[in-house]
Amino acid sequence: MLAIVAAIVFGLGLLLDLLGVNIPGGVSGMTFVLLGLTLLALHQAGIGTASVRSYGNWRGRARR
Repeated sequence: MLAIVAAIVFGLGLLLDLLGVNIPGGVSGMTFVLLGLTLLALHQAGIGTASVRSYGNWRGRARR
């Protein structure tokens, strides 16, 4: 989920950078790039991912 949000943030940062838009308060395209990198780092660390159940196999139900 965080990887999808990071992709959206990267897209917004790219648009802001291409259009040369600066949002008041010091927010620019680079701010969105750094936020996207932070979200990707959290995704790689396992934050915000679905937890794996400790019972059952990965297919859900065993075939017989």
